[in-house]
Amino acid sequence: MTDKPTILVTGGAGYIGSHAVLALVDAGWPVVVIDNLTTGFQWAVHEKAAFVQGDIGDIPLVERVIAEHGVRGIMHFAGSIIVPESVENPLKYYRNNTANSRALIEAAVNQGVPHFIFSSTAATYGEPEESPVREDSPKRPINPYGMSKLMTEIMLADVAAAHPLNFCALRYFNVAGADPQGRSGQSTAGATHLIKVAVEAALGKRSHVAVFGTDYPTPDGTGVRDYIHVSDLAAAHVLALEALIAQPQQSLTMNCGYGRGFSVLEVLDAVDRVTNMTMERRIEGRRAGDPPALISDNSRIKATLPWQPAYADLNTIVAHALAWERKLSEIRGG
Repeated sequence: MTDKPTILVTGGAGYIGSHAVLALVDAGWPVVVIDNLTTGFQWAVHEKAAFVQGDIGDIPLVERVIAEHGVRGIMHFAGSIIVPESVENPLKYYRNNTANSRALIEAAVNQGVPHFIFSSTAATYGEPEESPVREDSPKRPINPYGMSKLMTEIMLADVAAAHPLNFCALRYFNVAGADPQGRSGQSTAGATHLIKVAVEAALGKRSHVAVFGTDYPTPDGTGVRDYIHVSDLAAAHVLALEALIAQPQQSLTMNCGYGRGFSVLEVLDAVDRVTNMTMERRIEGRRAGDPPALISDNSRIKATLPWQPAYADLNTIVAHALAWERKLSEIRGG
């Protein structure tokens, strides 16, 4: 038996959520997952975690799960994450990311859940004027995805001021890689993440990799991003949970990144190195809503949590993503 309370993980069958479940279970936390399986996979959920298929916008369902499992903390990953799609279909993002988060927070307050960890994003900053970007930099999202997440952060701050709930908003930079033990990884079909796309191309699942824009004000003209290994990110969530429990009056907002960036071409070069192949690159125009560079200032998370990234090497991130992509081919039979 464990003396740790049960944690509800929304979106726990998805990419980042499934890794958070792994990190929680590995650390001895009881876990229950709610996921509607729109983009997630039930097989990605650790066998020790309870699983409920359902929607986080369904307040009676969420309240029942919280009550039945004695949930004392929520990690909220469920939502939509594709920036260009958010520009084309903003109402989908305000429903899935903002309205459903509001419903989830209401269920948490109604059931007296004291701790809430929110999967936020560097897209809340928009096109930052400074780089690396700090948590107190202006929040000016340039797409509905970033705005839908920022609105949830604002809701959490208001709710924490009015109710006995503290929260941690973790603003992710570019998440990549896969569980080093091969238990989960980025599995969504048609994913838009660069490293996922590149390893698919390296294994012949795509004919080429599109490079969106070579005229950015960056060293090689391609977009620069701060890539963080998904297992390091999951570890940060567990440490953030412990911090919220230790100081119930304190809420936190922290960047999750390594504090250094790689360009699109540098990432593709790393994939070529790891695979000992050269993939075809096709130059295309810029995508809507893509800032030139997005690099984290991660000094706050390092000062606040005992967080020591274990997989910060780009080649390691690529190698884990590649190993997962090969395993995924076996799971799906080709």
